[in-house]
Amino acid sequence: MSVEAAGAGYPLRFDVQYPEALSRWKIFVKWLLAIPHFAVVYVVAAVMTVIAFFSILFTGKYPEGLFRFVVNVSRWNANLMAYVGLMRDEYPPFSWDPGQYPVTYDVDYPPELKRWAPLYKWLLAVPHLIALLVVFIIAYIMWVVAFFAILFTGRFPKGPFDFIVGALRWNYRVSAYTSLLRDEYPPFSTS
Repeated sequence: MSVEAAGAGYPLRFDVQYPEALSRWKIFVKWLLAIPHFAVVYVVAAVMTVIAFFSILFTGKYPEGLFRFVVNVSRWNANLMAYVGLMRDEYPPFSWDPGQYPVTYDVDYPPELKRWAPLYKWLLAVPHLIALLVVFIIAYIMWVVAFFAILFTGRFPKGPFDFIVGALRWNYRVSAYTSLLRDEYPPFSTS
């Protein structure tokens, strides 16, 4: 199986609708407007992952209600990252309902998980983290180019947009693995 095919079958879906036009002035204030979202999203995600860690370790299951809650918070984070990353102009809602924002983020619920995996998953993710560091350096350079393209033309160039969305997709798969949402090892792929 090729890496591309493996990426397409991973039980996490992430995509951002390509915008036809973007505001030239909002690029200067989006990060500031997103601060209230960041404060809520990251604190909640950290606390829920700790609770899930012990639940999986003792029962081999991620409680479905807690799983849905964490996926919803992660969806909210994906909406926020698309906004701050200059990929969307619409202010993200203080909501995690799917379809409220032009970003797709969903993770399939696993009925069972490996009980001892929470103890070693972080170590298995190290190769991904090294590769993602390189990918995100490239994505950052493309993002800077896109910043100036948006400033002068009001459009995010399609090539850099697709690359950055792919880098985020890969990152979200690794995050789902390390935050205990899935046991499947994520592919080294942006597709």
